[in-house]
Amino acid sequence: MPVIMGTAGHIDHGKTTLVKALTGIDCDRLAEEKKRGITIELGFAFMDLPGGKGGPRRLGVVDVPGHERFVKNMVAGAAGIDFVVLVIAADEGIMPQTREHLEICSLLGITTGVVALTKTDMVEPEWLDMVTEEVATYLKDSFLAGAPIVPVSAHTGAGLDALKAELAKLADGFAPHRRTDLFRLPVDRVFTMKGYGTVVTGTLVSGKVKVGDDITVYPGGLSSKVRTLQSHGAQVEDVHAGSRTAVNLTGLEVEQLSRGDVLARPGTLFPSMFWDVELTCLKSSPRSIKHRKEVHFHHGAREVMARVYMLEGEALEPGQTAICRMRFTEPLAGVYGDRVVARSFSPLRTIAGGRLLNPLPHRVKRFSPAVETLRSLGSAAPEGIVLGQLELAGTGGLTFAELLVATSLESKALEKALQLMGGRQEAFLMDREARSYVSGQVAQRLSDGLLAHLADYHAREPMKPGVARGGLSSTWGRRLSPKLFHFVLEGLLRKGAIAAEAELLRLPGHKVSLAGDASALRDKLLAAYEAGGETPPNLKDVLEPLNLTFKEASAVFKVLLDEGRLVKVKEEMYFASAALGAVIERTRAFFVDHEEMTPQDFREVSKLSRKYAIPLLEHFDKEKLTVRVGDNRRWRKR
Repeated sequence: MPVIMGTAGHIDHGKTTLVKALTGIDCDRLAEEKKRGITIELGFAFMDLPGGKGGPRRLGVVDVPGHERFVKNMVAGAAGIDFVVLVIAADEGIMPQTREHLEICSLLGITTGVVALTKTDMVEPEWLDMVTEEVATYLKDSFLAGAPIVPVSAHTGAGLDALKAELAKLADGFAPHRRTDLFRLPVDRVFTMKGYGTVVTGTLVSGKVKVGDDITVYPGGLSSKVRTLQSHGAQVEDVHAGSRTAVNLTGLEVEQLSRGDVLARPGTLFPSMFWDVELTCLKSSPRSIKHRKEVHFHHGAREVMARVYMLEGEALEPGQTAICRMRFTEPLAGVYGDRVVARSFSPLRTIAGGRLLNPLPHRVKRFSPAVETLRSLGSAAPEGIVLGQLELAGTGGLTFAELLVATSLESKALEKALQLMGGRQEAFLMDREARSYVSGQVAQRLSDGLLAHLADYHAREPMKPGVARGGLSSTWGRRLSPKLFHFVLEGLLRKGAIAAEAELLRLPGHKVSLAGDASALRDKLLAAYEAGGETPPNLKDVLEPLNLTFKEASAVFKVLLDEGRLVKVKEEMYFASAALGAVIERTRAFFVDHEEMTPQDFREVSKLSRKYAIPLLEHFDKEKLTVRVGDNRRWRKR
């Protein structure tokens, strides 16, 4: 696995000169840098280290500027390095940018390195011993506590072999964890190369890329293709995580790109205007970070203006850590666990840093339980991170691609976690086509809510047998995606917690019940039709004495129909079931000895006038008791 080394240290302490002495490459590449004798932009080099366990090893080198005006460039370079060489000039010792660079490296999660005491040819041995002791004492509370301190002189070559040996030892024992499935390259340089066109460079922080790959430039969403690749000065067909990489892009102009853009595959990153982060205010910060404070925010090679929203408390005191929401002036594309740095406006200095917890945040209220869920993401096991992100996503859920970004898990590890969580009903695949997941808790809350909604509906509408599926979707489920509504409803139907009759849905124990007035009306309506027998009354004659319209009585008619006490033959014509049954039996008896029945035959058998006979014959056809042949009927169930 390739390893990237970065330099850090105060201006004029000899970082670039030391890199040239180690690698033979001059990182002062700009005319202004040459003229002023300081590094303004990032410089890049590489070197082959002495053989270790696996033979010679190539080490990528990022040389960062030391001037305080260019700390933002320093952050851009340090964001992609694995270990640091802290460069301290023996004739000056620890200086302001020494301290700030060390703090930035710590905030960016760098945990190891070596110290190079440069310009030793300019001091006496006694002075060198004193500075060495001062540096060791200063570093004892930092991540470089106990790190080798190697005196060197880039001019005389003294100590260079010893430094290379320490670097080889570090690189040989260093096994950086880099994702192999999510290609991501933060851009730190953009330029045009004659004969090639637009070229961008950066450290490939994860995944791999090869010539011909389709890529998207985030956050803008520009599409391009990889024309050629270079790594450490050589043209290659593919590049893996941890390598310094130059990518020649097709179809894009230099003006369309800028430092801080991120190359990735289409549909794999999700830019956002705000992030949830675990932020630590440096102990050395001169003041606290107050709610809604504006800061310079650094992520990868990008710097944007941001406002800090405290999700707990009103201020972050020096040395404290808290969960915060960062709102940006332009979108950023990140991955769970990415390191971030915040710098104040005046004075312009580093004040805080931390980790990205949620790159796809949903609404989180201050001091709400969701803040604790966010805090748990910082120390949770892989399955706990998946579960936490799904719970924060709520009813919106997350796709598999979004979970890859929200958890920083490899694809296989995420698939395994989701499979195990599915078995424990902690996560559900709610949409197979979109490969979208929702947490078990969210699914349970929705299921409980749907059942409560149906119970309330039955209590309000006791005379209605149920609610239409479409009506339920447009009321209770109006804020859910159609797929999630279907997932919740089908789950309850499979369990038998909801019963379905055609398009109507109800709780299994629900039966139509009538209030006192409605029950009395039911009895009156039934009595009227039973009294009418085989010649039932007109609907108008039934309702007028009761001073009711059909609309007012329709619910009770529906109950009588559902109970089977009345049968609707046609609009406004109802028969008592017993009376209609008697007509059907006489009709059936006729067909015992006859093949066909004419309309006149039916009137004689039923003893009914044309007013009732014709609608009844059409009703028998509709109910598939008879089949019409011309004007005659035949019995279907002989």
